[in-house]
Amino acid sequence: MNDIRVYIDTVGCYKNVEDSERAAGLLEAAGYSIAVSPDMADVILVNTCGFIEDAKRESIERILELTGHKDRGAKLVISGCLSQRYPGEIFDEIPEADAVIGVNEYGSLPEIIDGILGGAVVGSATPRIMKADSEPAVLTGERKLLSPGATAFLKVAEGCDNRCSYCAIPMIRGPYRSVPMESLVIEAGSLIRTGVREIVLIAQDVSAYGFDIYGCYALPELLKMLVDDDTSVPDWIRLMYCYEERVTDELIEAIACHDSVCKYIDIPLQHISDSVLAQMGRRSTRQSIEGTITKLRAAVPGIAIRTTFMTGFPGETEDDFAELMDFVNEYRFERLGVFAYSPEDGTVSAGMPSQVPREIAEERRDALMLTQTGISLEANRSFIGRALTVLVEDREDASTFVGRTEYDAPEIDGSVIFSAPPDTSLGTFVKVIITDAMDYDLVGETV
Repeated sequence: MNDIRVYIDTVGCYKNVEDSERAAGLLEAAGYSIAVSPDMADVILVNTCGFIEDAKRESIERILELTGHKDRGAKLVISGCLSQRYPGEIFDEIPEADAVIGVNEYGSLPEIIDGILGGAVVGSATPRIMKADSEPAVLTGERKLLSPGATAFLKVAEGCDNRCSYCAIPMIRGPYRSVPMESLVIEAGSLIRTGVREIVLIAQDVSAYGFDIYGCYALPELLKMLVDDDTSVPDWIRLMYCYEERVTDELIEAIACHDSVCKYIDIPLQHISDSVLAQMGRRSTRQSIEGTITKLRAAVPGIAIRTTFMTGFPGETEDDFAELMDFVNEYRFERLGVFAYSPEDGTVSAGMPSQVPREIAEERRDALMLTQTGISLEANRSFIGRALTVLVEDREDASTFVGRTEYDAPEIDGSVIFSAPPDTSLGTFVKVIITDAMDYDLVGETV
């Protein structure tokens, strides 16, 4: 065992969190220890996001914050989507980087860190390493939960085949590759034995799970395997990132009939105008979207549907945006996020005519989110007087706690702030009577 400590800092989505945890597991297996703070680390690994402009900016800002640790001799490794897309540019703009690796290089981390600690020289007198072009692979192996708690993310697939015109993910992450069901069931059981109570199934498109290896969309079967295995069924199973055209009757039935599957689904719709959807390369239409929402709400009463929309896509007219606004007012999504379109290098939409000015895209985003604030408040008020099951996640003071219901995903949705006895334990479930509602959060007290 060596005494080298590595600190891992993660920017971006749940999928990056899972990658960081697998990287931590690989490093521990190789004899490294995982530091809880950059101040304590010999090596700092920044796992970046490069999905949209705001995420790139956040990643770069975080890298620059951490370069200060170079003064005391720490090494800096940059990984993830941003480094996969722009490895050369990162070296040019951030000379403090000792290594830049892509999303397929985590398996080489021990070797790479050994190299930079030993003053590896690659092609010049500068001890720097760049690896960002290996064949796509699914990252497997033991994980180390970097924020041990009641929730863990389980990536069921890597990559994407959807080829939406605005998205660079297929270029970064490669084609869709599913993880075999048996492996996922075993890992779910392992997570539960560590104390995990909620497993969030993630992928770029969870609803496409299994087609590449089983010849059919196998998410319903995976859910059945998870809930049928006494060693792998958590209290909550949550579905994130399902494409509307693959929300099948079988999947809706699986959500409805399995108690462990949260009555919650994330379906990123992106728009409702058929002309905009076609330009985006989406397979959904307004008619199919409305049909799916209607079926979900009929089959799963009380389900919380989360979606995201994009404003300012090239060619989006005032009429297109008005249609989107009317649709949101009519269907009143329980959870909704909006982001303004940004052209991404190498995507089809970046070269489209009729680019919408950024300020207009942002104005439309803000207007849509203002509308959603009122809808969310109305939905939250409907819970007043009800007793909800809440997963306890944090403590604010001796008798004030913060948690979530099954209708809220970690970090992106609202919370429940509630009073409870001081001996209430984190990571447990309690019943909370809702006494008040805010735009996105609920207030209550334990029964």
